[in-house]
Amino acid sequence: MDRPPVPLDRPTGLCYGLPHARFSTGHQAPRDRPRGGGPQGCCSLSCLEGKSAYPTALRDAARSQGSPHGDSMAKILKVDPTQLEQILDAATRLILGGKVVAVPTDTLYGLAADPFNLAAVSEIGRIKRRTVDKPLPLLVDSVDQAADVSQDPPPLFYTLAEKFWPGALTLVVPAARRLPFKVTGNTGKIGLRWPKAPIVVALVAACGRPLIGTSANLTDQPPCTTADEVALQIGDAVSLIIDGGPTPAHVPSTVIEVTGDRGRLIRPGGVPESDLKEYLG
Repeated sequence: MDRPPVPLDRPTGLCYGLPHARFSTGHQAPRDRPRGGGPQGCCSLSCLEGKSAYPTALRDAARSQGSPHGDSMAKILKVDPTQLEQILDAATRLILGGKVVAVPTDTLYGLAADPFNLAAVSEIGRIKRRTVDKPLPLLVDSVDQAADVSQDPPPLFYTLAEKFWPGALTLVVPAARRLPFKVTGNTGKIGLRWPKAPIVVALVAACGRPLIGTSANLTDQPPCTTADEVALQIGDAVSLIIDGGPTPAHVPSTVIEVTGDRGRLIRPGGVPESDLKEYLG
C-alpha cells in the first residue's frame, strides 16, 4: 500500500534536553532500537512551569480511599538533563521486568508498561481499579512502529498521522494479531498515539517496543497533571514516577476511530474537532 509522504523534520515540542524524534519512512519498525536518535535539540524545563488545578477535596478523597497494594510509595525521579540516561535506564529496566511506571506526556500523566507482558497488563487494571475488558492505548515513537502493531491500517490513518503526529491524537485501527487480547479489550482494535513528549518517546525507543499509555489515575478520579497528583492517587501502586513537572495540557488526547476513508470521533480532547471536520464521517 502506498503511503502519503511524511515530513522528516517535524519537532516533537518539549524536549527535556533529549534528541528530537523524526518520522520514519521505512516500512518496518526495527525490533531493537538504539536509545534516542535524530538531530539534537534542547529546551529549558521552564516551559513546563505551571500550577496544578487539582481540587483539594478530590485529592483528599483519593488519599483517603487507601490501596490494595500496600503502603510502600513509589520512587519519584525528577527530570534532570544531567541524569536523563540514569532515569531512562531505571524506567526501562522496570518496564521490561513487568513493572508499571508513571510518566509525563504532552497531555496528562500516564502509566507505561509492556503490552506483551500479560502480568503487566493485569497490573494496570489493578492499579486503576478497573475491569480488564477495556482496551489500553499504546504510545509509539514512529508511524512505522504504529503500523507494525496494526492490521492493514487504511490510507486515512497515514494522512491523520502525517498531519497531527506527534501530538494529542489517538487513532483507533484494527490491531495486529500479535497483540494480546487483554490489550485490545477483546475488541480487535488498538488506539495508537505518537506523543509530543520526548522523554516518553525516548523511553519507547529504549524499550524497543510500543508501550501502554493509559492515564495515571484511579477510575472515576480526575486525571493527573503533576507527579504529586499521581503520588497521591496511586503512589503506593506503581514502581516509579518520573516527575517532568506539570503537563503542558490538562486534557486527554482526542480519539478517532479510522475506518475506510472516514473517521469517527470517539472522544474529544487536545485536537479540536474543528481541525478534524474534513476527515470525519
